[in-house]
Amino acid sequence: MAIFNNSDSQSESTKTDSNTTIITTGAKIKGEVELSCNLYIDGELEGSIISKKEVNIGKNGHVNGNITTQRLVVQGRVDGTINADIVEIKAAGHVSGEIASAELVIESKGIFEGSSIVKDKNTPIKIEKTTIAKS
Repeated sequence: MAIFNNSDSQSESTKTDSNTTIITTGAKIKGEVELSCNLYIDGELEGSIISKKEVNIGKNGHVNGNITTQRLVVQGRVDGTINADIVEIKAAGHVSGEIASAELVIESKGIFEGSSIVKDKNTPIKIEKTTIAKS
């Protein structure tokens, strides 16, 4: 199965912060993903992601589209527009596009091609739907 959400195992001491939806290696998804839990992508997603928590693109992960989230960690590849409070591009990560964030961290050997805009950290991110133009 390509998508998994462990919300069934939620207990009183575990809040929604610990829930994670996973898109595994080999999965290819087109469309819009909107969620209030963490998201881990090791497969391919073409479309937009709107998350109120953390989005993590694994080493095998590739996102072609727009991402709006509180925190984005990129170990794989992202092509598109990113709107987040914190963006981390790890050593194997590659981002091509525009980043609007209050904090941008690029590790050694991480790649960023595009433009970045520094946002005011006190201004919360806008969760809005955007459409992707197909060429």
